[in-house]
Amino acid sequence: MELPFYLNFKDFESNYYENLEKWFEQYHTTSEIDYLRALADLYSPYLYYNFTEDRIQADASIEVKDCFFPYHEKIGISFCTGCEHGISSKKGLNQVFEFKNISMMEYAQHILDKINKHCSKNVHALDGNKSILDYINNHDIITSVEGVGYCISYNRHQKVLPFLKAYLPYFGQTVNMALYRDFIFSIVEIAEFIDQKLKTVKAFEYSIYFQSRAEAKFKVQMSRQFLTLCN
Repeated sequence: MELPFYLNFKDFESNYYENLEKWFEQYHTTSEIDYLRALADLYSPYLYYNFTEDRIQADASIEVKDCFFPYHEKIGISFCTGCEHGISSKKGLNQVFEFKNISMMEYAQHILDKINKHCSKNVHALDGNKSILDYINNHDIITSVEGVGYCISYNRHQKVLPFLKAYLPYFGQTVNMALYRDFIFSIVEIAEFIDQKLKTVKAFEYSIYFQSRAEAKFKVQMSRQFLTLCN
């Protein structure tokens, strides 16, 4: 069962038991704990543990590879010739890239731009029953590179498909900023609802808070060990 992804807490809460019933209809031998664990996996990528405040907070971002050629504006290079394979340009200049984190709204807009560019070149792409959502996981479109800029990891893209399906418009050129703002305000409420349910059924070790805290502590520990080795 593909769980619905909600961008605001009100919709998530009001549909919780209906979706739980559908879950049981499909998975007869599972429990509510299994359902809650699936929800935790669905929403946890957009949250992080804040050590200072000892709580989870919104972190709706994704890492992308920003590809470019040094001084490309000055030397006239306008396209990436082999991002994933490290291919050099015809002028013998090596491509450079850096990893950066961008908001999920910016990422969604980037994907929307890719799809719209594809559809503008294929006049029948959105005819009939086709919409933007029919192309959000098209490998050729998502990984296409037409100029310097973001090079998308298709594997990483798979992890945010539920968000994109809920957020991207069926038709149009721009994403909805107000809808994204609602999501940022709601994601912690959704997580706290899930965690409270897990606490009630005595399975708090599967909560977003518990898992995020453990992951954050592990990263700090590994960082300290690395610094110790370096010194």
